[in-house]
Amino acid sequence: MTFLDLARKNAWRKPLRTALLVICIAVAFLIYGLTASFVNGSQGASGASDDILGVMSAAGRTQPLPISYMNRIEGDPDVAALNYMIRLRGFVVAEKNVVSVSAVDPQRVMEVSGKELGLTPQLLDALNLQRDKVLVGRALADAQGLQVGQNITVTGFDLARQDGSRNWSFGIAGIFDGENASTDTYFMLGRYDYLNAARARNRDTVDAFVVRPKVSASAGELAVRIDQMFANSAAPTRTQSEKQFLEAFLRQYADVGLIVDLVVSAAFITLLMIVINTMVFAVRERTFEIGVLKALGFSGMQVMLLVLGETLFVFAVGGSIGLVLAKLLVAISDPALGLVFSMPVLAKALAIIAFLGLATGALPAFNALRTPVIVAFRGR
Repeated sequence: MTFLDLARKNAWRKPLRTALLVICIAVAFLIYGLTASFVNGSQGASGASDDILGVMSAAGRTQPLPISYMNRIEGDPDVAALNYMIRLRGFVVAEKNVVSVSAVDPQRVMEVSGKELGLTPQLLDALNLQRDKVLVGRALADAQGLQVGQNITVTGFDLARQDGSRNWSFGIAGIFDGENASTDTYFMLGRYDYLNAARARNRDTVDAFVVRPKVSASAGELAVRIDQMFANSAAPTRTQSEKQFLEAFLRQYADVGLIVDLVVSAAFITLLMIVINTMVFAVRERTFEIGVLKALGFSGMQVMLLVLGETLFVFAVGGSIGLVLAKLLVAISDPALGLVFSMPVLAKALAIIAFLGLATGALPAFNALRTPVIVAFRGR
């Protein structure tokens, strides 16, 4: 019998107790997997970059910037490409079908974000056919059943037309998939010239500029220079990376990261106390057996490693079940939720499994290490 077999058999000698522990651990890691996937998807993994910069009004996201700022920003030697956009938020048919249309210059969006969004020359040609054409992200298309060739009407929440209507008609020219599974594709790409010509107010302004710095340039330093460029103007700017913008946007409603950390910490601390208490009693029940092992030649260190192996085995089984369930739920979840179960999430979960397995086994393992053989036999 190998050392691992002995640890496994010790763990399952009380099947009901072990099964309950495994369930507790699985639930804790299911909670961790889902919450970490949410944070991962909403605060950076969904295609958000630390390098691509967003230039918006310092007065807030709802305040526009003059499109004339474009020439001054492009004049900076560290700017590789620049795009501008206005955003139309509204719904299709029913108010629950919320969509977002980013109205851009097609050629400029290709230069700035074409690779990340998975844009191709064919998709760009389709968008350029008519001013009212849009490209739909794969996640949005799948969630709302949108197809190429379909005509849709987006009823805007804020952006009105010159005739007072808030209905904007579009024809779907293509679907973009994004560079990889973590790229946010729950939106549409439209044309700036179409929305700009028909909107009732703020014509020739933009909601944001999107800047791609040169490879050799520092994104942070470029952001500072852009803001200094317009510091004394009528519309000062605030420049952030895409990831910083997403995090700041979520913090307007709540500090999601802190809430998730508190929930996960509470789950793991509770789990830690339950497993430590259970393992201490389990090892105490086997005091005589520990004495027999030592009498047969097992060293105190080997006995301690045996107990640690037992707790690691229980955590490995329970943690694996919880993570597999989390992965499956993320896979079948609505893309609008933005859940992303990535390798960093898995790697952190495995590290937590190892840490908790060792932490919970430390006290009972130490007790087993220092138990003298004669005391163990007297316990019989």
